[in-house]
Amino acid sequence: MFKWRNVFQWLSVTFIALALSGCGYNTLQTTDEDIKATWAEVLNQYQRRADLVPNLVNVVKGYAAHEKDVFISVTEARARVGAIQATPELINDEAAFQKFIAAQGELTGAISRLLLVAENYPQLKADGLFRDLQAQLEGTENRITVARNRYIAAVKLYNVTVRSFPSNLTAMLFGYKTKPTFTVENEKAIAVPPKVDFGAPAPAPAAPAGGS
Repeated sequence: MFKWRNVFQWLSVTFIALALSGCGYNTLQTTDEDIKATWAEVLNQYQRRADLVPNLVNVVKGYAAHEKDVFISVTEARARVGAIQATPELINDEAAFQKFIAAQGELTGAISRLLLVAENYPQLKADGLFRDLQAQLEGTENRITVARNRYIAAVKLYNVTVRSFPSNLTAMLFGYKTKPTFTVENEKAIAVPPKVDFGAPAPAPAAPAGGS
């Protein structure tokens, strides 16, 4: 009798495992972990960009100290990004996620305006530190795009599993819910990285009238 009970328990466990696998449980767990990993990389690259901003601002200040509005805009945008608790749990809160993405979009715009300032300062464009920072920024923006696309793909696969039958029943049973992703509006704000190509020299400022 004891042996039969063990056999019955083993068969029960096997049946449950197969049932869960067939209902998408394993897929839910795998894709959920993929989302966590890809989101962590998104956060890592956004942080890398934020870390570049102070040095970039300081270099531009050295040549264009009077561009105060631009500096204030960049500094405030970076502060708003830093004020948001960008934890892994952020992807479980639609409102918090959209707030974070909106803040990143504002920082993207502010950085773009800062870089445009350099167009009027040939010496700034030729500064070695500035050129190094712009190269780092360009590389970071490219990595942000890659990381963001991987996150979008991971969320798409996961959300399809959560919504599809019969895996949706498994999702409801174990509390799996859809995750937020980048919307069309988000992409309009952040999909285009700041322009950092200063290959063509800017025209020299016109000489003042009546000068010697």
